[in-house]
This record gives sequence, C-alpha cells and structure tokens, in this order.
Amino acid sequence: MKDSVMNPYFPIGMQLMVALGFVLTTIIVSWLLGPKVNTKHKLETFESGIESVGNARMQFSIKYFLVATLFVLFDVEVIFFYPWAVNFKEFAQTMGMKGFLYMLLFIAPLLIGFFYVIKKGALDWE
Repeated sequence: MKDSVMNPYFPIGMQLMVALGFVLTTIIVSWLLGPKVNTKHKLETFESGIESVGNARMQFSIKYFLVATLFVLFDVEVIFFYPWAVNFKEFAQTMGMKGFLYMLLFIAPLLIGFFYVIKKGALDWE
C-alpha cells in the first residue's frame, strides 16, 4: 500500500477553520446571552470615560491625518528593513553587489518620498 502524503495546506486550513469557528461561536453566544434592554444611559456615546461634549463632526487639522498616514507609510517600510539588517552578513556573502543594488532599489523611492515630504513641509508644526 502506498503512503499517502497529507496536503501541505491542511494545517493552515485547520487553523483557519478553528479560528473562524471560535469567532462565530463567541459572537453567537454573546448575542444569545447578552442583555437586550436598551436604556437612555446605555445608548449614550462613550469615549474613554469622558463625557461627550459638542458635535461629533468636529474638524481636525489635516496635519494630524497627514502625519499619521506618513508614520504608517514609513513604519511599514522600516519593517522590511529589519530582516535585511539582521541577516545582512549572510545576505552580503550570498548576494554580493547584486543584493546591495536590490536594496538600494528598494530604499531609493522611500528616500525620494521622505525628502519630498520634508521639502513640502508636511512635518513642520505651526
């Protein structure tokens, strides 16, 4: 009899099924067992223990969103640098100058974007 080889994606599928089963089970159980009484106090807006004041459509400075977006953008780029920096010695030995040029190709648009942001004054606070 031939040994059957398990599908290599079987463990991933099982983990996905268990995770989805757990999520669906907790949502359904909390819906069934949770309180159903809606009072005025319960329906009030709650933000970190601070009473809500004013209109919910308060305007924020665009600088706040710009800095947050730039932070996320450059933070994600830095995440890609970590494995490269940790394995730099082995990477430099195996890839040599070709690997270095690939990394420069990766870094160049990031640096161009960073200098563009600085030139436009996006990070200057008034």
